[in-house]
Amino acid sequence: MTVLRIFKPAILPLAALLGAVTLAACSMGGGGSSSTAIALAPGLSARMDQPGASLDRAQAIDIINAYRATNGLPALTPDAALDGTAQALANQYAQTGTPPRAPQELTVMKLSAGYATFAETFSGWRNSPADAAGLKATATRAGVAVAFNPTSSYGIHWVLVLDD
Repeated sequence: MTVLRIFKPAILPLAALLGAVTLAACSMGGGGSSSTAIALAPGLSARMDQPGASLDRAQAIDIINAYRATNGLPALTPDAALDGTAQALANQYAQTGTPPRAPQELTVMKLSAGYATFAETFSGWRNSPADAAGLKATATRAGVAVAFNPTSSYGIHWVLVLDD
């Protein structure tokens, strides 16, 4: 019960929406050694630098929507076309090591590199004021992607795009 009290403001709404999945493992702190952690959903904790790794885009958008709900914002609809845009940008980012420019038609583009899992990536965005503002942007659709390049400086490159 102590763990729930510690993380109640940020985690409890997410846990309810994601079927009692907690993000305690990717938040700062995490309780003492006596706390019992609940496992993250496989789609959020799967390492993207492993052979055959595949991003569970639905779970990724679900956690962003849970965060938006805690901020009184409407849910984003997953969009296959935006997934394609995000994937092309992530591939470019992974190959060049240079953050790509956001296409003008997009409302928001969030980038991250080096995080092995989506849970870590989301936690980084959520804990950065500028990135958190992007997660709360006025938008209706979302696409997310990841690209891995073992020869790049960061290895794993993430892109989230939001649009109306």
